[in-house]
Amino acid sequence: MSKRDYYEILGVTKSASADEIKKAYRKVAMQFHPDRNPGDKAAEEKFKEAAEAYEILSDNDKKAKYDRFGHQAFGPGTGGGGGGFQGGGMDMNDIFSQFGDIFGDEGFGGFFGGGGGRSRGGGARARGQRGSNLRIKLKLNFEEIANGVTKQVKVKKHVLCTTCGGNGAKDKNSLQTCSTCNGQGQVRKVTNTFLGQMQTVNTCHTCNGEGTTVTAKCTACKGEGRVYGEETISIDIPAGVQDGMQLSMSGKGNAGERGGMSGDLIIMIEEEPHESLHRDGLNVAFDLYITIPDAIFGTNVEVPTIDGRAKIKIPAGTQSGKIFRLKGKGFPEVQGYAKGDQLIHVNVWTPQQVSEEEKAALEKMQESENFKPKTTKGEKSFYEKVKDAFK
Repeated sequence: MSKRDYYEILGVTKSASADEIKKAYRKVAMQFHPDRNPGDKAAEEKFKEAAEAYEILSDNDKKAKYDRFGHQAFGPGTGGGGGGFQGGGMDMNDIFSQFGDIFGDEGFGGFFGGGGGRSRGGGARARGQRGSNLRIKLKLNFEEIANGVTKQVKVKKHVLCTTCGGNGAKDKNSLQTCSTCNGQGQVRKVTNTFLGQMQTVNTCHTCNGEGTTVTAKCTACKGEGRVYGEETISIDIPAGVQDGMQLSMSGKGNAGERGGMSGDLIIMIEEEPHESLHRDGLNVAFDLYITIPDAIFGTNVEVPTIDGRAKIKIPAGTQSGKIFRLKGKGFPEVQGYAKGDQLIHVNVWTPQQVSEEEKAALEKMQESENFKPKTTKGEKSFYEKVKDAFK
């Protein structure tokens, strides 16, 4: 699935100033903030999408690259862009810690009534405990790697409890505002010192920073807010990935406890061996064996490629070791526009056994100058040197 244009996401034009981009991001992020849209996965994805757009467009160098190359400038493993396929994609904690200050001193929590918001001062409260990351291996054949593919993968993991909606409570009456922190998740303490009053902010120990307490646990998840289940995940694999490469999907790992953020899904790429071809960087290599008569007289042959078969012409007099090239028949570069070729290595097949008649014919041909390797002037051929050595 292709990504939306970053300018379109924030609702600005390419000529927008830094202040206009900042204000646009603030508006979109406030609209789709998780605290304003609890449990709304679509809103959460739009919130992440806006953060990814702002990360690129607020940086002059990244913005220039994006204006020139589009999303291709920030492919897997480049470190640019937010929550897509990349090594270590941006998650919700990254967004709050990196961009929370553009919302002023109160942070997100001040704008949304403290419902799971984060403050800037490091004593940030989090709803529940973040889920762990998951790792899976995904096998791809040469055609899938060359063209890119979308895979539907069933993953066994912790998923959100649908009975309680992830809050871990038996019913709405069992989820109460914490009386210690009044739902803030933090406790402020003022201490008198010889320098004056000092104020400290600590996580509320009664509710562990969640702002709510559960008086009766959900019977389905035993109060965890999650259960062990299975989810079918659609994974978009870009063209050109290589064996051992890791891709990351933010928020597709294990669900967190009691409304906590989900972990990430790490996908390890495995290449399935091809029956005829082998990979050489961006190039694809094939060993072609031809007979001695074909090498002498020339022939037309079909060779396998990633996406089918191709005909090539073998000229008369082709030597063993000759390499033919099919332009653009290799793998694309995952983070660029280059594309490899298919290399066809010619090997002249030497018979293991010959009949008496064939042997006589070969011995006769052996005396012909046409069947002796060409040498530089004044130098004996290798054949002649060997023949002289056995006299």
